[in-house]
Amino acid sequence: MTSIRRVAVLGAGTMGSRIAAHLANAGIPSLLLDIVKPGASNRNAAANAGLDAALKGRPAAFFRNEDARLITTGNFDDDLPKIRDCNWIIEAVTEDLSIKRALYSRALEHRSRGAIVSTNTSGIPLRQVAEGYPAEFQQHFLGTHFFNPPRYLHLAEIIPGPDTSPEVLQYISTFCDIHLGKGVVPCKDTPNFIGNRIGSFWGANVPRLTVEMDLTFEEVDLLTGPLIGAPKSATYRLQDIVGLDVWLHVMNALPGALPNDPFRERFKLQPFQHKMVELGLLGDKTGKGAYQRVGKEREIQALDWKTFEYATAAKPRFASLESVRKIEPLEERLKALVALDDKAGTFLWNLIGDQVLYAAWMVPEISDRIVEIDRAMRWGYAMSLGPFEMWDALGFTQTAKRLEADGKQLPENVQRMLSSGADSFYRFATERVHPRREYFDLNNTRYEELEPRPGVTILADVKRAHGTIKTNPGASLIDLGDGVLCCEFHGKMNTIGEDNIQMLHAGLRELENNFDAMVIGNQSENFSVGANLMLVLMAAQEGEWDELNLAIHKFQQLNMALKYSPKPVVAAPFGMSLGGGCEIPMQCARIQASAELYMGLVEVGVGLIPAGGGCKELLIRHRDYTKVFEQVGYAKVSTSAAEARHMRYLRDGDGISMNADRLIADAKTLALSIVPSYSPGAPRTDITVSGEAGYSVMRIGLYVAAEGRYISKHDGVVGEKLAHILSGGRLSGTPQVSEQYLLDLEREAFLSLCGYPETQQRMQHMLKTGKPLRN
Repeated sequence: MTSIRRVAVLGAGTMGSRIAAHLANAGIPSLLLDIVKPGASNRNAAANAGLDAALKGRPAAFFRNEDARLITTGNFDDDLPKIRDCNWIIEAVTEDLSIKRALYSRALEHRSRGAIVSTNTSGIPLRQVAEGYPAEFQQHFLGTHFFNPPRYLHLAEIIPGPDTSPEVLQYISTFCDIHLGKGVVPCKDTPNFIGNRIGSFWGANVPRLTVEMDLTFEEVDLLTGPLIGAPKSATYRLQDIVGLDVWLHVMNALPGALPNDPFRERFKLQPFQHKMVELGLLGDKTGKGAYQRVGKEREIQALDWKTFEYATAAKPRFASLESVRKIEPLEERLKALVALDDKAGTFLWNLIGDQVLYAAWMVPEISDRIVEIDRAMRWGYAMSLGPFEMWDALGFTQTAKRLEADGKQLPENVQRMLSSGADSFYRFATERVHPRREYFDLNNTRYEELEPRPGVTILADVKRAHGTIKTNPGASLIDLGDGVLCCEFHGKMNTIGEDNIQMLHAGLRELENNFDAMVIGNQSENFSVGANLMLVLMAAQEGEWDELNLAIHKFQQLNMALKYSPKPVVAAPFGMSLGGGCEIPMQCARIQASAELYMGLVEVGVGLIPAGGGCKELLIRHRDYTKVFEQVGYAKVSTSAAEARHMRYLRDGDGISMNADRLIADAKTLALSIVPSYSPGAPRTDITVSGEAGYSVMRIGLYVAAEGRYISKHDGVVGEKLAHILSGGRLSGTPQVSEQYLLDLEREAFLSLCGYPETQQRMQHMLKTGKPLRN
């Protein structure tokens, strides 16, 4: 099948423009078309407005706004013939069957034979969209349902039409996986497919329970957010983001489309939601919804759903949660939450109990396997656990019996599962040499092997199968096979401390004796948020300067050992890779980064400067001290791996994985590819610094910023320390210095700043609030 070179996106609304943006993120040119607006002087006004909204939108649709150059706008009347040059056509117009079919009839006149056509519909059956069109078209027609925003939500549902070719399905699935970074879930052509069918049930159930249990929006969002493994947007904040009018459209359409759904009466808006629609309280698009921001300080106010008046959003308290919310892991916390004998526990039991029960009733109607339902909810709604994984966390048998005790009817498939003696939906089988994961097939009442995903390495599965070479509370060494070692961080937020440093040194010894290459990576929420700030603060407050000096020196020498390792080391950063979590990857032979990478040297935010070689590395890469001074001095963080490359955190030869699930495997492949030609080099002694002249330039910049009140007095102190390092200690002329010389300057500046009360105040404030202090 011909590789996809150019894509046509028909429809430049929120969804279409964001799909085009994500195609641009992947380096794929697209043609973005929409209607000709009546009376508009620019016939491409609708498409241009969509592109402009994508450029200005938050969260950002593009990795870098410069990528918008890959999108060409146009209109259906003048530019539809141009789709003949596109080998994938994505339709993303309004959810109206007559509008879609009218557009398809026109597009068929210009589509090239063999071009793939997909619809992003979430509610219209594909058989109705494709009915009556030529056989060759139907063989190349399918559903590709991206979740909004497509850059951030991992899920892409792939739905076959009545006669879609299996080769087309496989090709698009693979393309979405590798090139667009999607978690692909095959779906049946049923109403709302998988993600929105299960998600809509949750979204209808929460408002019902809100009313029945007389809870506030703030209370519900506390209970349905990170506490249970859901995103911070929880329920009503998410409703504001999506738009209550959109939600109304979904709820109005579902009951009629689900005549045999045993829970069909649940799919409806509550009276308070209808009233909100009448009042125009639709969410972010109208500036008011469940919440609003007011005044210069952008105070958050919450709506009282009984009086429809706003008041300052409260910080809800449930006494029972004070101890339970700290329980880790999530599975144990969920079990404790639904056992609470109070309002919070009752709400969560009813919500989660109904959800897992509904998911079971939907097998095999929407999916033959529980696997796809769990993946759809994790990937499309950013849930930590899918419904069957939640059921396992609560205990399969106990939960089934509690549901029955509540008078809930278990579907026949679950009753058969109970009778079979099975006690979980997933299990790890150990009867073979290599343990494997199995899922319970609800249709055939037996366990089946969960097939591995090619190109995806799960570190937990590798450890389960082969154990660890060495481990401590902060990190482990794992054999990835094929001569590649992995050092995995697994401490809280993967902060860097003595455990990590010891394990990396142990990894370098293992690498030298037993392996060909090493990968530094993990599969936590973030790669690393940097040094353990609490330990730094405690050492500073206790005046333990020798110990702190030694700790910094150890970290610096570790990074130098990584940089000049006799065998290649590849880092695999993703998510937040900050401070020391930025310095470690920078000094590895290569980086294989996740496309979603928030990388930067942020130490100035707590009154410090990078001391693990970050300043040194940026000086070498930028060869322009003013750029380094600005980048470090303003604690600039990349908003993507593409931007990290522009900021020189990534170099030529470093790779980017669009699909984060593939990151470890991609890093292993990159490591092996450089083994044959790898040469470690030697520490440099020829780094040109700007000397006293450069220091004076930076000092003037600090003075101007202070006079303009852009920086505080202590910001100026930190800035002078940074300028001292970047100028090479204010040497005369433009001398050349060694890497170790710059490391010594970094360490000296870091230690001196730790002694300032203002820096200690900043560290305390960051640890307490998670936000920087301007003092």
